[in-house]
Amino acid sequence: MSQPRTILAFDFGLRRIGVAIGQDVTGSASPLGVVANRDGGVDHDAIAALIKEWRPSAIVVGMPSHADGSPSDMQEPIEAFIEDLRRYELRVDTVDERYTSVAAKQALREARADGRRGRISKESIDSAAAVFIAERYLSCG
Repeated sequence: MSQPRTILAFDFGLRRIGVAIGQDVTGSASPLGVVANRDGGVDHDAIAALIKEWRPSAIVVGMPSHADGSPSDMQEPIEAFIEDLRRYELRVDTVDERYTSVAAKQALREARADGRRGRISKESIDSAAAVFIAERYLSCG
């Protein structure tokens, strides 16, 4: 029997990178917050700390595309981010992230309407989108 897999999922943005942790035993993921991506670049100290804490077997990055499947304007910066992630010597996979931010906003709005959460921040949307990325990846096996 194979070992359970833990993945660290990223929803890349030019200011913030949403982060989630997922595992294949349950096929579920949980938000971990965001990592800064500012003028100085990605906060790799924060990513290294997450990798040390969670010890994922793989990293998953959402790759956006347009509805027709053509590459989005974000493809080039995301590919550069993926190359940066190779420093951690973990497998890096991508998953189609179309509509994950929309789904994340909707899920958070529903939770707020039900009284299960308060104000919805951009950070919580980014992290929730990473949850959707992780779960999409895990559901594909």
